[in-house]
Amino acid sequence: KSDSDTYSCDIGDAQSRAKLVVQEAPVLFKQELHNEEAKEGKQVKLTCELSKPGAPVKWMKGDTVLYASEKYEFKQHGTVAELIIRDVKAIDS
Repeated sequence: KSDSDTYSCDIGDAQSRAKLVVQEAPVLFKQELHNEEAKEGKQVKLTCELSKPGAPVKWMKGDTVLYASEKYEFKQHGTVAELIIRDVKAIDS
């Protein structure tokens, strides 16, 4: 997308211009989340892989957006996004 701009070809007495608009490819899942089981009180990590590095990720539990806290930690390394849930309880299912 950063290549979008106006380009020109200059031959001294004349100039030709063209506008280039680059449409970004959609972000897709290369690897989706997998079901996990964990013992109460333990930690669990959910991982997915995206088609683009640094794509914004929003983690949710049901319809509720999760925010970083002592309970939830978010990591993103390149195309890999991780949710770490600490001290899991039955209510976290």
